[in-house]
Order: sequence, then structure tokens, then C-alpha cells
Amino acid sequence: MTFGLARRELRPRVPLRHGEGDKYRLTSIEGLAALSLDALSSVAYGPEAIVLVLVAAGTGALTATLPVTLVIAALLAVLVVSYGQVIAVHPDGGGAYAVAKKDLGPRTSLLAAASLVVDYVLTVTVSLAAGAASLASAFPALGSHLLAVCLIGLALLTAVNLRGVAESARVLMLPTVLFIVSILGIIVLGLLRSHPAALVGSAQPVHATETLGVLLLLKAFSSGCSALTGVEAIANGVPSFRTPRVRRAQRTELMLGALLGLMLIGLAVLIRRDHVAPRGGVTVLAQLTAGSYGTGWLYYATNLIVTLALAFAANTSFGGLPVLMSLLARDHRLPHLFGLRAERPVYRWGVVALALLAALLLIAVNADTHRMIPLFAIGVFIGFTISQIGLVRHWAGQRPPRWLPRALLNGIGAALTAVAGIVLLATKFLEGAWVVVAAIPLLMLLFARIQRYYTAVGAELGLGDIPPPPARHTDSLVIVPVGEISKLTQHALTAASALGREILAVAVHSDPDKVRALRANWDRWNPGVRLEVIDSPHRSLVQPIVDYVRAAAEGGRQIAVLIPEVEPHHRRYQILQNQRGLLLAAALRARTDVVVCIVPYRLSL
Repeated sequence: MTFGLARRELRPRVPLRHGEGDKYRLTSIEGLAALSLDALSSVAYGPEAIVLVLVAAGTGALTATLPVTLVIAALLAVLVVSYGQVIAVHPDGGGAYAVAKKDLGPRTSLLAAASLVVDYVLTVTVSLAAGAASLASAFPALGSHLLAVCLIGLALLTAVNLRGVAESARVLMLPTVLFIVSILGIIVLGLLRSHPAALVGSAQPVHATETLGVLLLLKAFSSGCSALTGVEAIANGVPSFRTPRVRRAQRTELMLGALLGLMLIGLAVLIRRDHVAPRGGVTVLAQLTAGSYGTGWLYYATNLIVTLALAFAANTSFGGLPVLMSLLARDHRLPHLFGLRAERPVYRWGVVALALLAALLLIAVNADTHRMIPLFAIGVFIGFTISQIGLVRHWAGQRPPRWLPRALLNGIGAALTAVAGIVLLATKFLEGAWVVVAAIPLLMLLFARIQRYYTAVGAELGLGDIPPPPARHTDSLVIVPVGEISKLTQHALTAASALGREILAVAVHSDPDKVRALRANWDRWNPGVRLEVIDSPHRSLVQPIVDYVRAAAEGGRQIAVLIPEVEPHHRRYQILQNQRGLLLAAALRARTDVVVCIVPYRLSL
């Protein structure tokens, strides 16, 4: 016999609620679909951003596309390794915010949080707007309805994510696979062909306005780094993975880095070999698609798949931002309701907030992609740089085995992302980047003010201190507002008897005849409770009772007001009920310090 130890199978187990457990969390493959589509789909505009900068020096400068892309791929490798380290060090998610809070101090963590919020919101809007524009290229009739298309897509994504991130991952699995296969097919078939199969778009004259120097290469590098947006989302959404969470999240990060790097380099090789320059009416990716697949059904199918992937890339934010907002709420930097989860492991308030912010931004810019792209990558680079510097501080402070190579790697990554961010901010400031410069400090101020409020509330409530013993009131009074004698009145007085010894029923009437009838019926009923009738010549109910309760509470007497409220069985009948009880409760809470209780009387209708 064993003492103090129970067999494992005999121990009492608390059953999981619906939505709990690993069933509703992500595998590595599902994580790639739910949290990586933003980064993967960036190949639709990242290489094009490089080409658009380099062409300013003439078509001959496009040969620099491959070297620039190789540097971006090297930075991608550094970021993937770094965020794998972030996942291990901060398994509760938060990414750059968690790193900054631990290693760089509160102010830097506010900067990281603000930049991540801006990035996530812009990820949704840019992805949806780019997807709508791509769809309108295939179906020109939608060109005048881009905002409506974006809002419909946003509503669908919100509904899917309110059901849970695992469900959204399963929905996104097929589009993600189709997108990866399509892009890899473009690269493989394009390399196998000796020349492009077809040419699409109208030719545009190219006039060299700059020389291919260091500044232009830095501009191309910083613009092309927009292809790295979304790399941090996996580190922010670690709690969404199944156990072992860290290993699965790191595996997903490695898969993302390998796929994204392969696609970026492959497309850059095709751009350099085929001298792909910007053409009217089509994107650079569409030109590469036509060069590999021709202009048959595969060309149109691939463009539709790219459109779908860009639209669904917004799902990355729905997987990352609610988790980040829950961490901010836990740190008292956002309202605590953002830390509440539904039965399924979903931070629904964060999902709803993201949807509302994205909808407002889409409406403000009328779903114009070009007005949002300058804002897009700046928040990302801030987060990248902070996370890299934070890891350098972490390794320098902890000094584990082989810490110096890790710190050196993170330092190089921080320098590269900082340079890219500064160049992008300087070159795009007047084109809209100033909005981010204004928005991030405002968000930091908002977080700080909320934290200051919660700190003040905690001090006033004495949180963490042991208060004196509670005062015991022997002269407490329970007041029950009544209208007439009924089962509702009997139900309320029965409930009041459990709250205190002295109970007083209070009625408000303006008709003397009704007052006499009520008193006669009360005496005949004889419930053992005194009835007090308040005269109200103006037929007001709420104010006379509030004044009566105030007078009764003078002298510090403990008062509880118990308000009976009828609740129909069917919600559709709720509007037919008298709402004066709720109005009275609201008025008492606003104007007095008494205890207000509502006792429901449930109907069968």
C-alpha cells in the first residue's frame, strides 16, 4: 500500500471545456498556414519594390536585383535564427515586446508594442487592398468597388478567427499550399525555359534619373525588405501552438525562412536573366508568371491564387495581435478585457479591435494600396531592431555557452534592420511615413496612461496590502421597490430575507385611491414586511426612490436595494418588458454607495 500517492488513473480529473486542449491549437504545418502567409505572400510585392527603385538608374541597373536580394535573404536567415531564439527565451509570445520588456526597459517595450500594433493593423489593410486590386485586374468591373471588396474580406476573416485560430488555419491550408506550389512552379519552369513563354503588359519608356550608387542600392534594399514583413508573427503567436510549443514554433519559423528565401532568390534570378522591367497594367510577378506558364488558364489561375493569398495574408495579424494585446492587458497597458478568452482559446476582444481599426483605416484611405505601403515596413523594422538589440543584451547578461557568436549575429541583424528602417523613413517620410512617426508616440502615450491609471487604482484599492477586518453592521436594511402585490413581489421579499434581518418594501404612487387599495391588500396579505408608500405627484419612479435610499443611508447605515426584474424565456420578448428596474439600478449605482442587487424572475414564455 502506498501512502499519500494515488494511481494516476484514479486521480480526479477536471474535464476540459469545449475549445480547450491541443485539439484547438496549431501544429507546425497549421502554424505555417495561419501565421506565415503574410511573409510568404510578400514575394508578390517585395521583388517588384526592388525593381521599381533600381529602374531609376536604367534597365541595366536591374542586374543588381539579385545581389540586393541575396543580402535580403542573408538578413532573413539572421532574423529566422534570431526569432527562433526569441521563441525559446519567451515561450509566452510577444516577440519584440517581450524581449524589450525583459532586457531593454519599460520605455523601449512601449515602443516595441506600439510598432507591432501599427504593423499588424497595416498588414491587414495592405494585404486586403493588394488582394482587391489584383482581383480587379482580372475582373475590371470590380475596380470601382475596391473598398467594398476589402470590407467583405475583412468581415469573413473576422468571423473565421472568432471561431478560433485552429479553424482559421484549416481554412487557410489549401490557399497556402496552392500559393507555394504556384510560385515554386514559376521558378522551376522559368529556369527550365531558355526564354519567356509570353510577354504581358504594355511597354513603358525607361529614363535614367539616377546613377547606380550606394544610396540607390540602400533604397532598393530597404524597399525590398518589405518582403520580410510577417517573419515575427510566429514568435508573437507561440501560445497558439500545440505542445511542445517551442519546438513546433521554431520548426515553423525555419520552414517559413527556407520557403521565403528560396522564392525570393528564385524570382530574383528570373528577373535578372530575363531583364524584367516594369510594364504597364501588370505586376512584375504577373510578367514572371506569363514567362513561365504562358497566357493560358495557368496564368489566370495563378493570378487568382496570388489574389487569394494576399487577402488571406491578413490572417497573420489575427493570429498575432490578439495575443500581443492580451500580454499588454496582463501588464496593465491595455484594458483588462483584452486578456479575456472565450471558451475556445481565442482573444475575441483583440480580434474585434483589430477588425475595427483595419476597417477605419481602409475607409480613410479608400483601400488605396500605394497610400499604405510607405507606412507598412517601418513598424516592422522597429520591431526587428528592438528584438535584435534585446537579444544582444540578453546574451551579454546571461553569458551561456557560445553566447558571443549569438550576440554578434544579433548585433549584425540589428544594424542591418536599423539602416533599412532609417533609409525607408527618410525616403518615404513625405509620402505618408510621417503618419507612423505620429501614431507610434501616441500609442506609447496611450499605453503609459492606461498603466498609470491601473497603478493609481491599485494604490487606492490597497492591492497587495492586508486591510483591517471588515466592519460588521448589525443595523443593515434591505429595501425592496414594489409596484403591486404579485408573485414577483413574493419572490423578491423571499430573496431579501436571505440578505438581512430588517426588510422594507417601498412603493411609489401618485393616485390616493391606488395607495389605499395597495395598503388594504398588503394588510390582508400580511407578509411580515413593513410597506412604505412615497407620494410622487409628477409620476416619477426613479428619483423618489433614490432620494429615499439616500436619506436611509445617512449616518453610515448599511443599505442593500433588491430590485425584482422579469426575464422572459425567449429573448425576442425582452423588449416588451418594463425596463424601469434597470434604470433604477443604474441611477442608484451612479448616485449612491449602497449595495444594488437585481433578482430575476424567469417566465416560461
